[in-house]
Amino acid sequence: MPDLSYRSALIVGAGPGISASLARRLSGLGVEVALAARDTQKLGPLIQDIGAHAFAVDASDPESVAGLFVQVTDDIGEPEIVVYNAATRAHGPLAELDPPVVQKSLATTAFGAFLVTQQAAKRMLPRGRGAILLTGATASIKGFAHSAAFAMGKFALRGLAQSAARELGPKGIHVAHFIIDGAVRSAQRPEPADKPDGMLDPDAIAQAYIDVLRQPRSAWSQEVELRPWLEHF
Repeated sequence: MPDLSYRSALIVGAGPGISASLARRLSGLGVEVALAARDTQKLGPLIQDIGAHAFAVDASDPESVAGLFVQVTDDIGEPEIVVYNAATRAHGPLAELDPPVVQKSLATTAFGAFLVTQQAAKRMLPRGRGAILLTGATASIKGFAHSAAFAMGKFALRGLAQSAARELGPKGIHVAHFIIDGAVRSAQRPEPADKPDGMLDPDAIAQAYIDVLRQPRSAWSQEVELRPWLEHF
């Protein structure tokens, strides 16, 4: 399998799960990685582990996102890979949801993805190359009870990905949406002993992202669905 043709990456909404696994894979392939999150303190161990660069950002704020791209470009150059993993949940019965909380959820999950995709596109279009990867969820295609806000945000994210892929793909920018259709295993969320193989491994998810980044443009994926081997939901 050939090495990646990309040399720099920005992961927005970085944390200890999928983002950390992807950051490690990218770094191992010689890609310089920038990590952005509202709270960068949680990224300390990962930064030390792979030598990543960390930046604070409010993904729902246009000025904060624009400033992030300026800082990243000054530090590691314009990112050739941009990954959006940020999301905020507002869980509860529809009639009882607090509108400002729902608004914030949509601002992070959907509007923030637009802001990051827009900033990435502005920089990638003059070069005629780049990759924008957007992380979805089961809620991207199925709205569960008590999860209206999250489903609204993830449905919007999927629409953004489809539109951006059709607009930017012919201009050399690979846009792909990943439906993470299931729970992701972690130290804080281990797999139940009585339900083996029912959760997704974040390292395996990260490898799927790498595989998409390696695709020749004659056969680019616009959407990839990743599911656990055994489904318990």
